[in-house]
Amino acid sequence: MSKSIVIVVPHSLGVEAAKKRISERIEVLRGAYIDKLAYSEMNWTGNRADLRVVAFGQTITAQIDVEPEQLRIEAQLPWLLGTLADRIQGVLTHNARDSLRIGHTPPKA
Repeated sequence: MSKSIVIVVPHSLGVEAAKKRISERIEVLRGAYIDKLAYSEMNWTGNRADLRVVAFGQTITAQIDVEPEQLRIEAQLPWLLGTLADRIQGVLTHNARDSLRIGHTPPKA
């Protein structure tokens, strides 16, 4: 059985700046973990990004909605990764907050 996690992170950047920062962070993470990922894709439609990551034979899908004052991430984890939902939610929350923090400097890939 799959498990969904939802993360909401407030910000004061505006939609375009928040989208830019989230896109940059996702690209850095993709670069850092490409050897562990079999496949990943991200497609933006307006202020919504649809993500699909295949890792360790498991497919994770997620949607990121960038709103003027908050970022909402909803990820669907397959049953195997669902057992790690709390840890995955913590990592996603940390990365989102760090990316949206005022004074943030994007890490290098």
